[in-house]
Amino acid sequence: MAPRLQLEKAAWRWAETVRPEEVSQEHIETAYRIWLEPCIRGVCRRNCKGNPNCLVGIGEHIWLGEIDENSFHNIDDPNCERRKKNSFVGLTNLGATCYVNTFLQVWFLNLELRQALYLCPSTCSDYVMGDSIQEEKDYEPQTICEHLQYLFALLQNSNRRYIDPSGFVKALGLDTGQQQDAQEFSKLFMSLLEDTLSKQKNPDVRNIVQQQFCGEYAYVTVCNQCGRESKLLSKFYELELNIQGHKQLTDCISEFLKEEKLEGDNRYFCENCQSKQNATRKIRLLSLPCTLNLQLMRFVFDRQTGHKKKLNTYIGFSEILDMEPYVEHKGGSYVYELSAVLIHRGVSAYSGHYIAHVKDPQSGEWYKFNDEDIEKMEGKKLQLGIEEDLAEPSKSQTRKPKCGKGTHCSRNAYMLVYRLQTQEKPNTIVQVPAFLQELVDRDNSKFEEWCIEMAEMRKQSVDKGKAKHEEVKELYQRLPAGAEPYEFVSLEWLQKWLDESTPTKPIDNHACLCSHDKLHPDKISIMKRISEYAADIFYSRYGGGPRLTVKALCKECVVERCRVLRLKNQLNEDYKTVNNLLKATVKGNDGFWVGKSSLRSWRQLALEQLDEQDGDVDQSNGKMNGNTLNKEESKEERKEEEEELNFNEDILCPHGELCISENERRLVSKDAWNKLQQYFPKAPEFPSYRECCSQCKILEREGEENEALHKMIANEQKTSLPNLFQDKNRPCLSNWPEDTDVLYIVSQFFVEEWRKFVRKPTRCSPVSSVGNSALLCPHGGLMFTFASMTKEDSKLIALIWPGEWQMIQKLFVVDHVIKITRTEVGDVNPSETQYISEPKLCPECREGLLCQQQRDLREYTQATIYVHKVVDNKKVMKDSVPELNVSSSETEEDKEEAKPDGEKDPDFNQIMHAFSVAPFDQNLSIDGKILSDDCATLGTLGVIPESVILLKADEPIADYAAMDDVMQVCMPEEGFKGTGLLGH
Repeated sequence: MAPRLQLEKAAWRWAETVRPEEVSQEHIETAYRIWLEPCIRGVCRRNCKGNPNCLVGIGEHIWLGEIDENSFHNIDDPNCERRKKNSFVGLTNLGATCYVNTFLQVWFLNLELRQALYLCPSTCSDYVMGDSIQEEKDYEPQTICEHLQYLFALLQNSNRRYIDPSGFVKALGLDTGQQQDAQEFSKLFMSLLEDTLSKQKNPDVRNIVQQQFCGEYAYVTVCNQCGRESKLLSKFYELELNIQGHKQLTDCISEFLKEEKLEGDNRYFCENCQSKQNATRKIRLLSLPCTLNLQLMRFVFDRQTGHKKKLNTYIGFSEILDMEPYVEHKGGSYVYELSAVLIHRGVSAYSGHYIAHVKDPQSGEWYKFNDEDIEKMEGKKLQLGIEEDLAEPSKSQTRKPKCGKGTHCSRNAYMLVYRLQTQEKPNTIVQVPAFLQELVDRDNSKFEEWCIEMAEMRKQSVDKGKAKHEEVKELYQRLPAGAEPYEFVSLEWLQKWLDESTPTKPIDNHACLCSHDKLHPDKISIMKRISEYAADIFYSRYGGGPRLTVKALCKECVVERCRVLRLKNQLNEDYKTVNNLLKATVKGNDGFWVGKSSLRSWRQLALEQLDEQDGDVDQSNGKMNGNTLNKEESKEERKEEEEELNFNEDILCPHGELCISENERRLVSKDAWNKLQQYFPKAPEFPSYRECCSQCKILEREGEENEALHKMIANEQKTSLPNLFQDKNRPCLSNWPEDTDVLYIVSQFFVEEWRKFVRKPTRCSPVSSVGNSALLCPHGGLMFTFASMTKEDSKLIALIWPGEWQMIQKLFVVDHVIKITRTEVGDVNPSETQYISEPKLCPECREGLLCQQQRDLREYTQATIYVHKVVDNKKVMKDSVPELNVSSSETEEDKEEAKPDGEKDPDFNQIMHAFSVAPFDQNLSIDGKILSDDCATLGTLGVIPESVILLKADEPIADYAAMDDVMQVCMPEEGFKGTGLLGH
């Protein structure tokens, strides 16, 4: 198929030899490309937009042939959301709540805790009617215990693959978008649960937290002098084990219990000796709980950065842990077996993902709980290898140690849960109370209804898809028109009809119409010619219009296009002719005035005008399938077109007459004008005898007179005030001249504007008034003191000699007289000099001006602030203000950008990089005031541009280079402040 440009030429080639009045129906159909052959599938690879008969590649390929039913819908199989047989139920991650989900699964698989929670009575008396549940009312748990009850019941007997814990999370007041410290959450929730259950009457419920998780140890201090032993008993719910410098869990436990020496400044006060003595202190384990939680302290505070960091070191631990060597009272049962490993994936303490490996106490099989996904481990074995591989790589990554049978190594485990070994087998099943089971059954019924609804929606989509498939297969074969009656339909509509992802809208052909409400010839490239049979079916099923039959071929547009094409072909010849005619000399009054700019570009203007008449392909006078033109854009385009000058409008004056400037126009012969007029029949016509605009002549004369007047005024004023103009021999307040006792004041703005006028009187307007009101307050008082006018305010005023003032009064309108008078007072020799202003200073307005200036100084987004670092703690007192001896004058010249709402200011992390002092160790001050409010802005702290902040470090950091390896930019931690975990 020929390219689109060649098709365009072929469709209109006949216009070169046919006059507009000779255009026939055959010519019209040729222009609309009816003659082109239709394309054949398999031969034509893509749609030929220039060929209205090409119906290949418009989206039909997805319908021809056999189609998979699943392509007719985008609804997943609802059975994929169903709980698998012999598997557990997952929990939805609400954003950053994976740390909550891991602990919920660990606590759920503690059968004793689950059973005790089921025994808690419900407080929802208005929801329960006898032994049944109100059908029309949704269940809303009122307490944390009720939330946990309902959640555990769903985890136990729900048919869903995963459930939503948002009610439980909302009840705790947790921020679902912020990841919190998992270990802190565990402690706070256990404390909250214990406090809540303490009000229960049933001792099996009231004491379940203590029975399962609570142990006891003693802080034992022994005096080295008298041997007196002091004990401080304490309960614990988990043991916090330091892992730094250790490779095995047993080493961490030994360090936790190791003996500490109290010597020197840290000596112990012995009540028996009644004095400070050297002593030893250690922790003794007195009793251990059934469930032993071992917190591995992976997240530690880094003093250098002031933030937490994660220790990604390997720790080895065994599946069987014998705690008898570590307890004080021997002989009991202290053998524990591993029941859960909580994992934090990621190298940062502020990001990552939490998962849990938990052992089913009934089957002994290990499961990995990863939010919604539950995976069963093979062979009843704990497998952590894949979790360690997912850790982010680092430059100094250590190799994983080899682990023997029954032992494991992890660099991501942050909590180990061990259960006390017993000979008794756990209960086969924990029964869900009838009340909770009925709630679960109701939720399961809703889930089954949802599955049925989704399946029905899938079936409906498949049925619609099959019907559409049959429709396309039937109609696509009948689309080609051939020799039978035909109509035109937009290509865009046909493509949307074949697009399975969008519903088919009514046919809209308005965008393809010309000004005669027929099919525009230029729109044929976006139209397709189809059979009348197919068109009848389309309009009967989808509606729309207008229908474009053979009668819609626009003869008027084709005739106009023929005329324009003939003019275009003639343009080059006429261009040469006009150039030759312009060389001839115009005699008498036979010529015509033409703008020089128009003559230079007349061929381009003619071509553009012909293109506009020809009709631009991209123009549209309507809309297609709901896509309308942008009205604002079209208005702007029309405005720009109107502002562009048409032919010979460049010699029009503002009054629409011939301009007075002969430099902008040229006289051409009558023959040349007639030839140009063929292309620009509406151009302004000015015969050579036409007079120029009379109004412009008057204005020109007035302008010349005004320029002459301005020059005269400027020359007079310059001669009268030569020193003021040249800025020579000016008086100064700080060095008052001896030959006068009076000086006058005007605003510096008046002087500068006057000098501009004197330098360029024809371009600037003359200055008529002094404008001294700008220097006075609304009460008529002066805004400046004598001292300020000698310093910071001297740039706002200009001092005038008395002789110059007399001349200013003659040349300008003086609204207010402002002067300074020098007087001598007192009898002492030399006498005291006073300076009196007229009008006098207004103290109130002056104070307001100073306050506003101070506010302006403190409101900025970019400034240079200097920071001086103090060394050796040396101070020099001067005028009651500490002036510290500094070691350098290094500056913080990185200009801060405007900060978004909520960002802390000042950012003292910049100081950390400049001076190697972490924010934790910084003591900053300005003018003796300590800067301690991190939430304040620099301005509110009194730090203005060019200020000097003094920095004193608590202690120097020797190895600052290592800081970049662990430093992270983090928002300050809020923890669980404001949540329900701290409400008790």
